[in-house]
Amino acid sequence: MENQTQENKSRVIMVESEQSWDFYVNQATTQGCPVVVHFTASWCIPSVAMNPFFGELASNYPDALFLTVDVDDVKAVAAKMEVKAMPTFLLMKEGAQVDRLVGANPDEIRKRVDAFVQAIRVYVA
Repeated sequence: MENQTQENKSRVIMVESEQSWDFYVNQATTQGCPVVVHFTASWCIPSVAMNPFFGELASNYPDALFLTVDVDDVKAVAAKMEVKAMPTFLLMKEGAQVDRLVGANPDEIRKRVDAFVQAIRVYVA
C-alpha cells in the first residue's frame, strides 16, 4: 500500500504560511520556473471540486510549480495577492502575476496554463 501512496503523490504543494509562500515563489523565480496557484477554501464547494483537476494539471506540467493556498489558513497571502473570490487561479512568472482566472472553469484554466507554460518554454529555450 505504501508504494501506491508514493506513486500517487500529488505535485501540488500546500502553502501553509506566508514564509512558505515567499520561499516557494522565490525559489521558482531563481530557477525561472512558472508558478500556478490555486486559492481555495474548505467551505467553497467549487474550490474543493477543483482539487483533483488541479492535481491532474500539475502532473501534466512538471516544469511548473503548482501551489495551493487556503485563504482562511494563509490570509496574508490571499490579501497580498488581492484574492476576493474562490476559486482563484494565478499564473506567475518571476514573482509577479501574469494572469488571473476566477471561478471553476477547467477548460479555460487548462488552456491558459498550457499557453503560459509553452510561452515560458519558448522564452527559456
